[in-house]
Amino acid sequence: MSALPRDPGVARGPDRRRPSLQRGVIILPSAFTLGNLFFGIYAIVAASRGDLEWAGWFIIFAGILDMLDGRVARFTRTGSAFGAELDSLVDAISFGVAPGLIMYEIFFYDAASWSWTLSYVYIVAAVVRLARFNVEQGGEAKRHFNGLPSPSAGMTLASYYPFSQTPFFQTYLSDLPWENIMAMAMVLLGVLMVSHVPYAKVPRIGFRTRKGLLTTAWVLTLVFLALTVPRYYFFTSLVLYTVWGLLRSVLLGLLERLPERDPLLDLDEDDEGAENERTMDYTELTPPDRRAGTPPEDA
Repeated sequence: MSALPRDPGVARGPDRRRPSLQRGVIILPSAFTLGNLFFGIYAIVAASRGDLEWAGWFIIFAGILDMLDGRVARFTRTGSAFGAELDSLVDAISFGVAPGLIMYEIFFYDAASWSWTLSYVYIVAAVVRLARFNVEQGGEAKRHFNGLPSPSAGMTLASYYPFSQTPFFQTYLSDLPWENIMAMAMVLLGVLMVSHVPYAKVPRIGFRTRKGLLTTAWVLTLVFLALTVPRYYFFTSLVLYTVWGLLRSVLLGLLERLPERDPLLDLDEDDEGAENERTMDYTELTPPDRRAGTPPEDA
């Protein structure tokens, strides 16, 4: 009996597994995003139970997953509008509501009856910043963040309490009026989130160029510090990142040394060239005796 010819329209063994594999890869970034949400909710629960230190660490864990989900999406080329919207909704909880609640539990629970509005102002700024980010930058920053990223602001507030439990803080800083300082910090962070101050992205690591090697060494050093002295590292580094972005913008404006490229424009150099390049034909404007291939009459 002769074998029946195979129908070319029927998928063979390896091809049959492609749809399920593709679906599995697509949901991977969303899994990181939902992990971010898990830690954001857990931080709220921990803060309501009075476990403020772990509440702060859960926000840090959420920030790490938030940084990874975008990189996983780009690496697997599975970024989508759905993923961007889901990420913004989750960030509003993890870096807006949760840090605002932590600050309320630490400083404003027994304060004046209107003090909770400081948490409200911060949360409003975080939500507005995330909505604007999707509109202006399409859910992904190419060159800079327009305004302080909400994860940076949320982790700055959340990492305060672990930092306040260090011996250095208890010895040298505990006498400062931290309730007033953090109240002003919440307002300042909210203003920076909705501002257009450019904040740098986390640089990409690499091994092919000298710059890539230096960046890799710098990132590995920061990771080492984060793992060895996390109580000191996160709050200090996030405050420095926030202040440096603001001071850099102010100094560049005062010295009138703004770069030739607008740092707020989210276009790559290739995109700018493609947008500004024009092709014009001036043949019709040239006199007939001057057109290419036609000798002048006086010749």
